[in-house]
Amino acid sequence: MAAVRAQLPEGRYGRSADDRADRKLKIVGAGLGVALLGVIGWFGYDYIAGQKISAEVIKFSVTSNTEVQVHLEVRKNADTTGSCTLRSRSADGSEVGRLDVAVGQRGTTRIDEVVKVRTTARGTSAELVQCTAR
Repeated sequence: MAAVRAQLPEGRYGRSADDRADRKLKIVGAGLGVALLGVIGWFGYDYIAGQKISAEVIKFSVTSNTEVQVHLEVRKNADTTGSCTLRSRSADGSEVGRLDVAVGQRGTTRIDEVVKVRTTARGTSAELVQCTAR
């Protein structure tokens, strides 16, 4: 019995259409992959470089049923002003206090401040909502 060849003789007819299509797909896929990495890198850089004010709550303490003290640390550019919003929540998760803290000291890049958030009921937590630059 004679063996049946499944493929054309190698080198005789050049590349097949499937080989050319596979090569084009690899090139297009690589180009799209590089473009996607570029977009992700751009958004990452813009997010990090675009933040003019960043802050974090170092600690908080519940001083009474109507007040929570928050130790806030703010890092910013020397010429930037803005505000940071803090809030306190009760044990059931409802908001019981909110305070906007002005960040306006020009010439300083780091501010450590303890602020008092007035509450309508006993607060069990304090959190930083956002900071915005002006």
